[in-house]
Amino acid sequence: MEVVGTAADPYVARDRIKALEPDVITLDVEMPKMDGLTFLGNLMRLRPMPVVMVSSLTERSAEVTLRALELGAVDFVTKPQIDLSHTLQEYTEELRSKIRHASCVSVRRRVRPAEALPSYSADIVLPKAAGSHFRTTDKVMAIGASTGGTEAIREVLQGMPSDAPGIVIAQHIPPGFSTAFAERLDRQTCLCVKEAEDGDQVLPGHAFVAPGNRHLLLTRNGARYVCRLSDADPVNRHRPSVDVLFRSVLQAAGRNAVAAILTGMGADGAEGMVELASTGVFTVAQDEASSVVWGMPGEAFRRGGACKVLSLEKIAASLLSAATSDSGGGAT
Repeated sequence: MEVVGTAADPYVARDRIKALEPDVITLDVEMPKMDGLTFLGNLMRLRPMPVVMVSSLTERSAEVTLRALELGAVDFVTKPQIDLSHTLQEYTEELRSKIRHASCVSVRRRVRPAEALPSYSADIVLPKAAGSHFRTTDKVMAIGASTGGTEAIREVLQGMPSDAPGIVIAQHIPPGFSTAFAERLDRQTCLCVKEAEDGDQVLPGHAFVAPGNRHLLLTRNGARYVCRLSDADPVNRHRPSVDVLFRSVLQAAGRNAVAAILTGMGADGAEGMVELASTGVFTVAQDEASSVVWGMPGEAFRRGGACKVLSLEKIAASLLSAATSDSGGGAT
């Protein structure tokens, strides 16, 4: 790996990108002379290339970083804030890994539809309300993702109607970002989306995002599905872990569940997909062409854990069809 150039502000960066043609750019959220999102938006429109965002771990930075991923950034790392002597080495190793990974990603110009939400629900006409749900949801959906997953999850949830089965989500994300991520999904979809809290009841029309640095598990309390949080050790180096979520879903819901594994680096969730599929649960993996990284879904496919491999825009409809079919979640 070679650092071919540095730039103190976006105007210098613009000229050096043209002259040096780097394979990957690291871009700070906070930059002088031009808003970082404006620079990123111009870059992805005029000269798309892999970008890794570097962000502080604050609520405002979390929202800006999620917007950067929406604009086309490949991934992000958070700056160490305290105890630099002990955390700097870990931070540099993470940054190196994500730069190397980003260099293999094919970045294309983003074309957004005029309407953010598909017309699958009356909520695009009438504002959604939390409402009161006291009945138990018989079906449940589970979604796992990592690199590129914040945008992939948004697209899947935008394909869900307001009365979709309850959804539990494990996205590899650090503390401080998961709250902003859930709030963004709540604003941009027909569902009621929130960061999961211990004891939350999983109801139709609701989606729960695992908090950063905590495992999310689905449990059964009588006739109800309930969220439980755990501070147990990381699995596959991740907390939350997709494998942990998927296994808990299998134990709590069995064939009443459906599951999807989306874009992400590594193999977390692949074994959980195998466990689900082997017991008749319908599972779907995002295809390589629509994935930012075909690590997790590719590994699930290679291990035989995916009943179907679909492009991102088809996953919501497929999950809904399987979850609402008379034959149950195990349909293939």
